This record gives sequence, structure tokens and C-alpha cells, in this order.
Amino acid sequence: MSTLAEPLSPAEAIAAPSLQDAIQFVWAEADILDRLDYKAWLPLWTADGRYVIPTERGLAAYDDSLNIVNDGAEMRQARVKRLLSGFSMSSAPPARTVRTVSRFVPVTVDGNAITLRAAMILVEYKYERMRTLAGDVVYRIVATRDGLRLDQKIVTLVNCDDYQHGIGYLL
Repeated sequence: MSTLAEPLSPAEAIAAPSLQDAIQFVWAEADILDRLDYKAWLPLWTADGRYVIPTERGLAAYDDSLNIVNDGAEMRQARVKRLLSGFSMSSAPPARTVRTVSRFVPVTVDGNAITLRAAMILVEYKYERMRTLAGDVVYRIVATRDGLRLDQKIVTLVNCDDYQHGIGYLL
């Protein structure tokens, strides 16, 4: 069995997640990330899901632009492997994080998917130093035969167009 869920075909379609179910899913993902449980994070995605951290605000297309991260399934798996290996300079030792995700605004409901905008505040503690990151996040969450899955997560940091210090974890 694949660790990545496939979207349902139109013949198998089920209703899009409710706003409350999507919010609960986002909060569960935030908890997984704060616990550094990256192996549990990987199966939250569809096979074609995209995880993007752009360097510009307001982009319509990310593949033709410079991004901090623009990961499909293979790159997400490689990133998690590197974070868990202990050999990544930016993740050794791992930072402690606490994130709050709020201000959920439904953008679209389309077939078996809901797209939300949200605000995220992430506090990082590493090397006796605390740092705060803030960003706008767009989530596309789809209903699959295996439950809810992330199909897109775009994290636009408030200071995305400025110099970024090492980020040794997933946003």
C-alpha cells in the first residue's frame, strides 16, 4: 500500500471536507510538525501534492519562480529523510517549535476539495535563542478514500522577500 493517498475519481467523489473538518486537519498537521514527527507528516499528502515556500508575494505560478521550497512527493520524502538523518547542519540539533494557525478563511470548495487561507505564527527555540516567523498559508485539502489529505500547502512568510536564516524544519 502506498503511503500517499490518491484523489478520488469523479465516479467515486465524495463531498469536500467541511470547514471545521479542514481546520481540525490543519491543527493536527501543526501538532505533528511541532512534535517533529515527520514520518507521520508524509502520509498526509496526495501523490501530486505541492509544498511551496515562495520568495515573493502574490505569485500565480510557483514553478517558474524562485522558491525557498517547491516540493513534490519525492522532494518531501528526501527533505524528511535529511531532517531525520542528523546530518543536516540546519537541523542538528533540531529546533523546538510551537505554531499557532488561525484566521481561517474558506477560499473555494470544488468537488472533493476545500481551499483555505490562514495565518500562522511559529516560534522557534534553538541555540538559546527564540525566533518568531509569521506567514500566510494556503491549504488545499481533499477528501480521499483514505481520509483527508493535503494537496497543496503554500507558506508565504511575511518577510519572504528578505534574507532567510536557516530553516531546519518544515513550516
